[in-house]
Amino acid sequence: MSDDIKPEKGIRKLWATGLELGPLLLFFAANAKWGIFIGTATFIVATAIALPCYRWMEGRWPVMPMVGGFFVLVFGGLTIWLQDETFIKLKPTIVNCLFGVILGGGLLVLKRPLLKPIFGAAFQLTDEGWRKLTVRWALFFFVLAAINEFFWRGFSTDTWIASKMFVSFPATMVFAFLQIPLLKRHWLGEDNPFA
Repeated sequence: MSDDIKPEKGIRKLWATGLELGPLLLFFAANAKWGIFIGTATFIVATAIALPCYRWMEGRWPVMPMVGGFFVLVFGGLTIWLQDETFIKLKPTIVNCLFGVILGGGLLVLKRPLLKPIFGAAFQLTDEGWRKLTVRWALFFFVLAAINEFFWRGFSTDTWIASKMFVSFPATMVFAFLQIPLLKRHWLGEDNPFA
């Protein structure tokens, strides 16, 4: 598809955020009105629509949304097929642990910060900056997994769902914001957007 048809870069970021949050918000709304199984089906359909939209906007399949989308389809499908909400509740734990293991394993085994190939076009950081950012995100993914485990095992389904919006999502936003000083310190070049 030609570049003149695709949205401008700033608009693309806004759309990407909408594509990431949209399926989750639809899940919350459908769950509130019709329960976990209809909510999960809505989540699956919305995710299946969002992923090709990412592809169209970015010109490539983005790694993290694709992995997350795969697990939504698999665990959401199992939830509906077996009529067992445990599968959709396990999905965030498994996905976050997977991301943590991949990022941590990349540093320990491959000696490479695997965030760099994913976000290298958006952030121009020193090697030390990429390494530190990767360590922080790897550890934070395990924190998100622990939060999910705490809420789905210890509370009702409604409380677990509310924890996604009122605990996990805000924690992720705060954590990402707290990385700005690191980005500022380790930015390469004159065009530091955090300066």
